[in-house]
Amino acid sequence: MNTPAHLLIGAAAFARPSYGRTLRAVLIGSVLPDLSLYLMAGVSLFILNIPEQVVFGQLYYSDAWQTVFAIDNSFLVWGLALAIGVLLRARLLVLGASAGLLHLGTDFLLHAGDGRAQFWPLSNWVFHSPISYWDSAHHAQWVVLVSITACAVSYIALWRRGLTLPTKIFFAALLAAEVWVARQWLLFF
Repeated sequence: MNTPAHLLIGAAAFARPSYGRTLRAVLIGSVLPDLSLYLMAGVSLFILNIPEQVVFGQLYYSDAWQTVFAIDNSFLVWGLALAIGVLLRARLLVLGASAGLLHLGTDFLLHAGDGRAQFWPLSNWVFHSPISYWDSAHHAQWVVLVSITACAVSYIALWRRGLTLPTKIFFAALLAAEVWVARQWLLFF
């Protein structure tokens, strides 16, 4: 699933109220599993000037990058964060970890051939879903419809919670980004 979708769906599912520290905790939990990819790819592409084909054809699948992805996409790591949050009655940690686990759950189901080892450190096993959020050879045309619908419903749910104007604009930008990125996946893949 695209990162804007994770942010919208995570916020709709867990950000009550949808402002302040609660919203920030949910957004952080929703984005953290993807953050390492953005950082490593961004540095590789824009600072080190490594060609896109090398970044996404070689580096993405390298042991070093996959190890980082295994850590920040581990159900066990995020489950531990949730358990600690529950034990300490740390509401913001519970919300952030819950949003992170929702992110991992959708990614688990929607990565065909590009999944991550989500049971680190116990296993390097990777589930290869028959369904992909971006690859048309694995039903992405249907996933896009469901994803955009879920994002639109999430946006409406958030809007109805009385968001501030800047927050409404932020989520509208996420919805627009999701539609644009999904369109790109379908056109090129």
